[in-house]
Amino acid sequence: MSKQAVDTAQAAVGRDAATAPADAGDAGYSKDLKHRHVNMIAIGGAIGTGLFLGAGGRLNTAGPALALAYLVCGIFAFFVVRALGELVLYRPSSGSFVSYAREFLGEKGAYVAGWMYFLNWSTTGIADITAIALYAHYWSLFTSVPQWLLALVALGVVLAVNLISVKIFGEMEFWFSIVKVTTLVAFMLISIWLLATRHPVGGTTPGTGVLADHGGVLPHGVMPVVLVMQGVIFAYAALELVGVAAGETSEPEKVVPRAVNSIMWRVAVFYVGSVVLLALLLPGSAYSAGESPFVTVLSKIGVPAAGDVMNLVVLTAAMSSLNSGLYSTGRILRSMSTAGSAPRFTGRMNRSQVPYGGILLTCGVCVLGVGLNYLVPADAFEIVLNVASLGVVSTWVIIMVCHLAFVRRAKEGLVTRPSFRLPGSPVTEVVTILFLLAVLGLMWNDPEVGRKTLLLVPLIALLLVGGWFRVRGRVARNADDARGELPDTAR
Repeated sequence: MSKQAVDTAQAAVGRDAATAPADAGDAGYSKDLKHRHVNMIAIGGAIGTGLFLGAGGRLNTAGPALALAYLVCGIFAFFVVRALGELVLYRPSSGSFVSYAREFLGEKGAYVAGWMYFLNWSTTGIADITAIALYAHYWSLFTSVPQWLLALVALGVVLAVNLISVKIFGEMEFWFSIVKVTTLVAFMLISIWLLATRHPVGGTTPGTGVLADHGGVLPHGVMPVVLVMQGVIFAYAALELVGVAAGETSEPEKVVPRAVNSIMWRVAVFYVGSVVLLALLLPGSAYSAGESPFVTVLSKIGVPAAGDVMNLVVLTAAMSSLNSGLYSTGRILRSMSTAGSAPRFTGRMNRSQVPYGGILLTCGVCVLGVGLNYLVPADAFEIVLNVASLGVVSTWVIIMVCHLAFVRRAKEGLVTRPSFRLPGSPVTEVVTILFLLAVLGLMWNDPEVGRKTLLLVPLIALLLVGGWFRVRGRVARNADDARGELPDTAR
């Protein structure tokens, strides 16, 4: 981004800062996240458990066409993050899209956005601790340790680190992302060498012959590719973290545009590129949901230690995802707590300016995931992945709806759009929303998991309605207090 464009963005932020409604939940945070932290958080959000573990089972199900699914979903993910980036430059907030939903859709919109995001990350946290336990079982040292116990230990470690300070969180994510990016680049270079030299991988000669000998790009037809879309959406779930992190950096107008614009090429290189290479090295049937596809390849090339190293790296990726989930839900729940739509204790902060109440609530749900690992260890990851997808899709839809409302107000002259904008508005938002809803609808064609997941929608809606009637009085009182409409004795 040019210096002139950055200056224009800064000017737009400055103009709107005086008129945009402040979020009470933003008070009290330190601004300790640096440019390198936010940039690497954006990278880390694009590389997580969905790629390192989830790609194995999806390659087995959909075959090489999975690369196309990642590309299509990645384009729409970029639109969502670009829209969020524009909103961030309008008004940075740790409450992120929940804060924007409050401004443009009202308190009901913020309530739905916040709790669906909590559903997303609390269930994603379960998926992460499940992945960590699966990774640990790769080593014989941990084979005899119950999966639920490994999940519990992982949760305890990440919780302790997350509560220290936002600076420690930023440093952890920075180095986690460095490890993930370095490892993926190394894997891709090794894969290219294997293809160039046609070095056997577990008895299979890599190259286009792998596709020709095992059913081509669509070995199982189109429908399996369509059915894995919700899992692919889940793989991109952490991209919106850049919006939350912007509330704790001193210069969001500089770092956010650069971080958002770099997401598209990261998707193309890391997701699409990795899946294409995996498909050219081994047939889809060689991969499985219980093992990282990268570990599968490296373990078959005759270097046993390679699989061990890669397994350690993907375990790190799962720890990173869990760390990010606790971070983001803590900030989102605090924004909701100040408005009255979340329990009061979720708004509490410790001496290190960390909203520990919301973090502990998310951990409480993750503890239920420990029980899930105890009851159904073989299916725990896929079960929570599909539930988390509901939260991801709803969050992204709400971001796009907020952006539509924002653009409408800008046309009315009520707010000023920054120079960093989502291209093609309002068509881009509408098409993205329709795509995301279509992904949900297509889940009905999967009777094993997808259909059961969709049947949860009425239950979730009922819980949201019931919860709203429970908190709406407190929300109204807090809104009146914020406007100064109540006398001092009533506050």
